[in-house]
Amino acid sequence: MPAVTVENPLTLPRVAAPAGVPVRKVLAVTTAPGGLEGEGFPVRRAFAGINYRYLDPFIMMDQMGEVDYAPGEPKGTPWHPHRGFETVTYLIDGTFVHQDSNGGGGTITNGDTQWMTAGSGILHIEAPPESLVTSGGLFHGLQLWVNLPAKDKMKDPRYQDIRGGSVKLLTSSDGGALLRVIAGELDGHDGPGITHTPITMVHATLRPGSEVTLPWRSDFNGLAYVLAGRGTVGAERRPVHMGQTAVLGDGGAVTVRADDKQDGHTPDLEVVLLGGQPIREPMAHYGPFVMNTREELQRAFDDFQAGRLGVIPTKEL
Repeated sequence: MPAVTVENPLTLPRVAAPAGVPVRKVLAVTTAPGGLEGEGFPVRRAFAGINYRYLDPFIMMDQMGEVDYAPGEPKGTPWHPHRGFETVTYLIDGTFVHQDSNGGGGTITNGDTQWMTAGSGILHIEAPPESLVTSGGLFHGLQLWVNLPAKDKMKDPRYQDIRGGSVKLLTSSDGGALLRVIAGELDGHDGPGITHTPITMVHATLRPGSEVTLPWRSDFNGLAYVLAGRGTVGAERRPVHMGQTAVLGDGGAVTVRADDKQDGHTPDLEVVLLGGQPIREPMAHYGPFVMNTREELQRAFDDFQAGRLGVIPTKEL
């Protein structure tokens, strides 16, 4: 799981929550069920079973893989529409190609992120490149859906291509944790992702036995999803392992600790920390559309069927 790393984390800026700040407790831990997405690639549904009031402004998140494809096995998604939210595709291992009807697109690989604001409507496709289909290989990533408030749901679509080298790298006070800030702000350090809805997204790697307590905006919610490894989360050190999401309560700091011993194939604890400012608006969600009312949802389907959400480009990537 290389993503983006450094040889010596102690060369990076160090972050820690101020002493005395209340550390968030864990309200619940859920285990992601498996499923298939698109043309049949395996995913874990990270937020399944979590009440939306704890997720808001996040809608869903899939861990794609980790899977080591044989030649001819890699799969993607066909052309499909979106309206009313943003998709964030973070690739840890492998290669993925994106193209949309708004002219956005490109190839992402280890540590890169594609941030697509669907807004008023867009068609897009995500697929492995022909070279990966031919050779096979490792594929692992995340796709996160971030809701948009009513005032932004019909904005023009936007595409951001975030290279892995542009993420903000930080560490803990002892250098035991490597923190990649993909979007939002952490202790005054900004990630490159530009968001309509205020959020923070961090991929943290903790060496065995390491612990980090990070400042966390008190007006944000808090979620910790374990990509790999074992550890604990929260003030009470609630155990978590790969494929589990910890839902965090109120407070101004988040604590994560890696177990002293990890699984043989997973040397470190890998966690994605998410926080966002709740939108607190009615949500009507069905398939690829996320709106505020059933009438808006029906209009989205009607607009898609009438071809008003975009046209598939004649020249595909």
